[in-house]
Amino acid sequence: MRQQTTRLDVQQIIDEQPFTRYHLWIGVLCALAVLMDGFDAQTMGFVAPALLQQWHITRVALSPVLSSGLVGMLIGALLFGPLGDRVGRKRILLASTLWFGLGSLLTARANSLESMLWLRFFTGFGLGGAMPNATAITSEYMPRRLRATGVMLMFFGFSIGAAIGGFVAAGIISRYGWPAVFVVGGLLPCVTAVVLLSLPESIRFLILKGGAKGANDVRVAKLLRRIAPAVPVPPDASFVVTEPPKTGFPVSHLFTEGRARTTLLLWVVFFMSLLDLYFLNSWLPTVIHDAGVGLERAIAITAMFQVGGAAAAIVLGRVVDRQMSYGILVWVYFGAALTVFLIGLVSATAAIETAAVFAAGFCVIGGQTCSNSLAAESYPTAVRSTGVGWALGIGRIGSIVGPVLGGLLLSLNWGMRRVFLAAALPALIAALAALSLARQPLAGSLRNSHEN
Repeated sequence: MRQQTTRLDVQQIIDEQPFTRYHLWIGVLCALAVLMDGFDAQTMGFVAPALLQQWHITRVALSPVLSSGLVGMLIGALLFGPLGDRVGRKRILLASTLWFGLGSLLTARANSLESMLWLRFFTGFGLGGAMPNATAITSEYMPRRLRATGVMLMFFGFSIGAAIGGFVAAGIISRYGWPAVFVVGGLLPCVTAVVLLSLPESIRFLILKGGAKGANDVRVAKLLRRIAPAVPVPPDASFVVTEPPKTGFPVSHLFTEGRARTTLLLWVVFFMSLLDLYFLNSWLPTVIHDAGVGLERAIAITAMFQVGGAAAAIVLGRVVDRQMSYGILVWVYFGAALTVFLIGLVSATAAIETAAVFAAGFCVIGGQTCSNSLAAESYPTAVRSTGVGWALGIGRIGSIVGPVLGGLLLSLNWGMRRVFLAAALPALIAALAALSLARQPLAGSLRNSHEN
């Protein structure tokens, strides 16, 4: 009589585990990759004032360069998100990190607007591919009760990386010139890629993809023993996750099984959120500098925008885990609209301006990190990288519009108050889209992702 094999539900086992050093290690590695992503993604905003002075160009002329990297990030997110679902999150995350590291090193040698535009476009491919795959790995290894916290703390790395970029730029541009910022932003990701070799592949991805003659079962067994050392794993064990694999074009599954409305509203949130985020990232140093603040101080004040975002990742993660609702986005984005407008009203002293920039970073970046976390929870494993990648990809369209729109508004000499009133409107629209998401039953999105 044939003996029945032991079937282990891996996701159930993961959800029942306490938070361990292994979870921490995975989260730190993904956060490190995202930290490098944040550093490189924001460098153009920090070097923009120096480029305007050294190359004697206008803000409107520089706007396409600021947006070119974002176009690359759009394409990278749309391509490498689904590719991660097909060939593995770790492979794409590693390749993306090397890609944008090399692109940053090449950007340091740019000697014209045209060459810088194309090099930032090239770099953007890697920047766009890293985020959705790091999100998927983190989400799939964290216990359910801590999943949103884990994902948001991973995005803490992005904000810290962007803030570090500001402090690095403020410290070295005056001594070594703007190319030094890109050299630092290229070398560090290459070192990070070596460290990422120790990152495990998503265990849920390995199970759904299977493998020839159970090859993946051996890898899954080893990973499961690391995650849950107290759970016995028999040699004949088979591994399952409580959702079927998806076939066909991955993007089509974002609109099936009741996910179409959620997907479209998430795209609105991401579009408006990233438009606002990159509008501010790209032009805050220049606007503050134009208001009479020294360049180094203007860059340092802008870095507080990212510090506020890092604080939001710590504070809001537990809130999302407890409520698991889009309702938190409504309040955060309404706060974003208010605090962004306040930046244009409180330019009297550097201390007050710094506080306003910090508060805006808490709400704007905090809203984006909450959105990333909830988006990861809105889709099943087989299309999680695709869902997050396409939401980020649509958002990248907004991030492309943001710097261009900022350049146009500044060229009109509107003044800080009117510019930041305009910058508050996208956050308000994101709040309204989040309100529509919050009114729908969770069974159509989040709950299905655990039950399918």
